[in-house]
Amino acid sequence: MSLALQTFSSVKDANAALQAAGTRYLGGGTLVVRAANEGDVSTSSLVRVTDPGLSQIAVSGGNVRLGASVTMAAIARHPELAALAPAARAVGGPAIRNMATVGGNLFAPAPYGDFAVALLALDATVIAEDGELPIETFLAGRDTSRAIVTAVGFSLPGPKSFRFLKVSRVKPKGVSVLSIAALLERTADGAVTAARIALGCMADRPIRAKAAEKALLGRKLTPREIAPALAAAGQGIAPITDPIASAWYRTEVLPVHLGRLLSN
Repeated sequence: MSLALQTFSSVKDANAALQAAGTRYLGGGTLVVRAANEGDVSTSSLVRVTDPGLSQIAVSGGNVRLGASVTMAAIARHPELAALAPAARAVGGPAIRNMATVGGNLFAPAPYGDFAVALLALDATVIAEDGELPIETFLAGRDTSRAIVTAVGFSLPGPKSFRFLKVSRVKPKGVSVLSIAALLERTADGAVTAARIALGCMADRPIRAKAAEKALLGRKLTPREIAPALAAAGQGIAPITDPIASAWYRTEVLPVHLGRLLSN
């Protein structure tokens, strides 16, 4: 089965074309092209946009805006996005990072989507032509979304406040057993005043560990004081089972790796 490719200069025109049955958006192609190569015949037409604004990175006044076509490679080498570099480098190998985009990662099913885990911890806003949504709301409804994502926005994390960890069995570019991102605000003496913890592979899309977040409040990041958060980490999760790891295994190792992330 052949695939038609439609190229547009504007998101508005591409959005209109995307409403047709059997049509999918083509960003970096790491998901869509793979599916076609593996025999997915549900797609008959691909839509792409050449608007250069989709590939722009803007950092101003502590705020970041990443165009949906910004690649993981571009993020990893940007001097003002060093805090996000580990999450960007967690996506595949060099060839994949040169193609994989911010927008595409938001739609990546587990065990992929490591950068979306980081964006969830950062409380990002997902921007489309028809409006903006908190990332948690967007992820919950992404399967029914037909609007093209144009950008994501978030506040640049403060020094040492953002942490990211990907666990895989194949180094350096294997898919995830799990991934964890955490944004922590602390007092001068180290007590946690606010926490956002996002998990990958603990559901079919990134989710927050809200019980663990709550258990961290007012505590310092010592082994004894983080113990309640580690015990609560498994609440509300529904890990995937795939050839990399079972749901049971992912559940068992989650508190171990969360403990390592928090203790760094």
